[in-house]
Amino acid sequence: MIIYNVTVNIDPSIHEEWLVWIKEHIPQVLGTGKFDRATFTRVLVDDNSGAFTYSIQYRAHSRKALEEYYENHAEGLRKAGAEKFADKMLAFRTELEFIDEYSVNFD
Repeated sequence: MIIYNVTVNIDPSIHEEWLVWIKEHIPQVLGTGKFDRATFTRVLVDDNSGAFTYSIQYRAHSRKALEEYYENHAEGLRKAGAEKFADKMLAFRTELEFIDEYSVNFD
């Protein structure tokens, strides 16, 4: 499994507007059919600028699905946010390969 991670730094002046927008944007990305779920989290960092940082992790069906997302959908979806929030939002993307998962049983 491949995880497509988008980390976004948001200026406080657009924070509330961006939160509304991202909660509409995530279902649009999932609607491409290339991912089966997304996790939306706030990154807990101490930022002196007052900015907010979030991470959205999309779980891709496969490497091929992620490549098809890049080829057919990513540019348009990225452009929407860039045009709306311009220099008040900084995003960077990483790809993660799922290796294993562990849990603790507290019986």
